[in-house]
Amino acid sequence: MLLAKPLPGYLAQRYHGWRATAHDENRYWYKRLAEEGQRPRAMLVACCDSRVHLPNIFGADSGEIFVHRNIANLVPPYNPEGEHFCTSSALEYAVKHLKVAHIIVMGHSDCGGVRGCIDMCSGNAPELEQRESFIGRWLEILRPGFERVTEPGANAVPNERLEKEGIAVSLENLMTFPYIREAVERGDLTLHGLWNDIGESKLYELSPEKEFEAV
Repeated sequence: MLLAKPLPGYLAQRYHGWRATAHDENRYWYKRLAEEGQRPRAMLVACCDSRVHLPNIFGADSGEIFVHRNIANLVPPYNPEGEHFCTSSALEYAVKHLKVAHIIVMGHSDCGGVRGCIDMCSGNAPELEQRESFIGRWLEILRPGFERVTEPGANAVPNERLEKEGIAVSLENLMTFPYIREAVERGDLTLHGLWNDIGESKLYELSPEKEFEAV
């Protein structure tokens, strides 16, 4: 039985408003995208959080950035026999087929996924440790980062500290993909880490010295 219902009215109204303005003003660009396909120069791995508005942050038009979003903007390690095929398949398509020149991992402040990982790894979220919790199994990717930033005897890990460490974990995991490592070593691909302060609307970039500096 099909359970789909009509689109909420406010979304339908916004679509018609976009269709009558932004689309009509750029109709030839959209037609070109449809006929010629996409040629994005960068792939962006970002969080699902609705407060992270990617087109606004980068002023990106349709077709410019290949975007993959997931909980806590994580990249799993390369494992063809394992799980997490959604993110891995997006990476494969971006690098092997679209030939992107950049992969950007972007975290953000007040990340609920990171907070969930802290609770789970601290033993305060038993529901996430259940095998049937998709969120918990996904956040296991971040456990090595939690262990790296947790100081002996500390009562808690600051959210921001693990948000930034999670970006580093994902960048490290990217390099476990053979075709990504090879592209980086050839100079065809560069990796970048960003952290977005939502309240201040500021971006911070992970430097080679492993510090986050304002963009």
